Amino acid sequence: MSSRIDGKVVLLTGATGGLGAAVARRIADEGGHLVLTDLDVSACEALAQSLADTPGRHTALALDVSVEEQWRAAAAFVEREYGRLDALVNNAAIGSIATVEDEEVEHWDQVMAIGVNGVWLGMKHFGPVMAAADAGSIVNVSSILGTVGGFGNSAAYHAAKGAVRTLTKNAALHWATSGVRVNSLHPGFIGTEQLLARHEGSERHAAMLAGTPMGRLGRGDEIAAVVAFLVSDDSTFMTGSEVYADGGWTAA
Repeated sequence: MSSRIDGKVVLLTGATGGLGAAVARRIADEGGHLVLTDLDVSACEALAQSLADTPGRHTALALDVSVEEQWRAAAAFVEREYGRLDALVNNAAIGSIATVEDEEVEHWDQVMAIGVNGVWLGMKHFGPVMAAADAGSIVNVSSILGTVGGFGNSAAYHAAKGAVRTLTKNAALHWATSGVRVNSLHPGFIGTEQLLARHEGSERHAAMLAGTPMGRLGRGDEIAAVVAFLVSDDSTFMTGSEVYADGGWTAA
């Protein structure tokens, strides 16, 4: 395994989900130090323990990404424990399957609070820290559903991921000369335990496969490899980019 992230301090939100855990494993295997955040700190602690075979120092932190005060506390934690942050991976999000007409305001607001506000708040509180150090990488996990209409449902999720896409470009231009790179990652349909538990064998699952030219769902480790590239110094001339790992979905 490459060591191109060796010694970098990386904060990961949504760390305990299927994709988050895969990203954590890849960054740890490449030598990074991880601040693992999610609502369930005990799950973050268990994940950190599972990475004990890697060289980095991994810590767990409870974080509701929709609450600004918790981001302030996270920034203080990182400064106290590590003294800097080299990369922020904004991965936390929740889903939605409702159509425009069926979605409820309360759930719409929750999807936006986590999927959009959480990304903005992470950048708000850590972007300036990175800019002061004249270096840093921010990876905002969007989705193919942030760029296409999908199946005509999941309206709130589409809106949130589309917002992440354009917010990323705005932030990239804001920090373009500061050493901070900001890019969005757009996974296709990934065969996480959560996705398979909800959709395996369904018409939607069949549609996911039919719409993916490679004919299969992606794996978490395949997305994690792209995150590692964007976190690393191999991508130093990339900012404001939208990177797709979707088995050809958006090319079709």
